[in-house]
Amino acid sequence: MLMSQIRNEDGSITVAVREEGEPARAVRGARSVYDLALEAANAGRVLADVVLARGLGGVVDLQAADADGRFLPPITHPDPAHLHLTGTGLTHLGSAATRDAMHAAATADETAMTDSMKMFRMGLDGGKPKPGETGVQPEWFYKGNGLQLAAPGGDLVSPAFAQDGGEEPEMAGIYVIADSGQPFRLGFAVANEFSDHITERVNYLFLAHSKLRPASFGPEIRIGLAPQDVRGTSRILRDGTVLWEKPFLSGEANMSHSFANLEYHHFKYGLFRASGDIHVHMFGTATLSFGDGVRTQAGDVFEMEAAGFGLPLRNRLVIEAETGVSVGVL
Repeated sequence: MLMSQIRNEDGSITVAVREEGEPARAVRGARSVYDLALEAANAGRVLADVVLARGLGGVVDLQAADADGRFLPPITHPDPAHLHLTGTGLTHLGSAATRDAMHAAATADETAMTDSMKMFRMGLDGGKPKPGETGVQPEWFYKGNGLQLAAPGGDLVSPAFAQDGGEEPEMAGIYVIADSGQPFRLGFAVANEFSDHITERVNYLFLAHSKLRPASFGPEIRIGLAPQDVRGTSRILRDGTVLWEKPFLSGEANMSHSFANLEYHHFKYGLFRASGDIHVHMFGTATLSFGDGVRTQAGDVFEMEAAGFGLPLRNRLVIEAETGVSVGVL
C-alpha cells in the first residue's frame, strides 16, 4: 500500500492510498496520516487494517495534485518541532570495486585507513547481528526538525553560507512513537538527504555542519516492509534537460547494516522515544552526483524514484539570500 497527503484549498488534508499501478482513493474520515498512524500504534493494530476499517472514498488524481504543487510531505506533525530528521551514513556497500578496494586497503595496512573506512569496515563486520544480539553502532547525524522538511515538489533551500547543495538519494524509514513510548515504523519512502559535500570534505569533523540542511521525502510512503533489493534512479535536470543521471541501490541486500540494527541504535536513546513524535530516519546511499564532479546551481531540479515506491520525488534547488546574524543581550 502507498500512502500520501494532499493539501486542499480549505487547508484540510486528503489522505490517499493505493496499490502500485492502481488509482488512489481517499481514506474516509482521515484528517492526516499522523492521526491514522497514532491510532494504529496506540491500538496495537496494523496501519493498513485501520485504513481499510475506515473505508475508501472517491478517486484522487495524484498526477493533478503533483502538477498543482499540492502534495504535502506524506506525514507531518501539528507541531514541526516534534518531527525529527536524522540519518546514518557509511551503511551501503557501493560498487563491487569499491568494496574490494576497501577490503584490500584494510588488509594491507589497517593503520593507514581513514576513520570513514574504519567505520565502513566495522559495519561490514558487525552491522547485521543475529537475532538477540547487538550490532555495531553506525555513523549517525541530525538534520533538523519539521521546519527543515520540504514538501515533494517544493524547494530545497541551501543557505547563503553553504559551499555546496547536493542530493543524496536514500530510503527513509518513517516512524511514530505511541503513547507508551514504543516506536512503530509505518514504512519506507524515497528521500533526498540534501547535504553540503564541500564543507564535509574540508574536514570530516564538519560533518555535523554539512548535514544541517533541508530534506524531502515521498510523495508516497510504502506501508510495510521494504524489498531486500531496492533499485532506483537519481537525476539532475538543468533547464529541463538531464544534466546527470545514475542508478542507485538500497535495501538490506545492498547494505552493510540491517534496518533493525540502525533502528536500534537510533531509538536506544530515550530522547527519541517521546510519545507522539515523528521520526524520519534516512539510511544512507552510495550514489552522489558530487562524486562524479557535478556542481549544482540554483534552479536545478533533483528527481529520484525507485520501483515500488510510487511517484518520483522532485525538488528544486534554491539559494537563500544573504542574511546577517547577530545575538542580542538581555
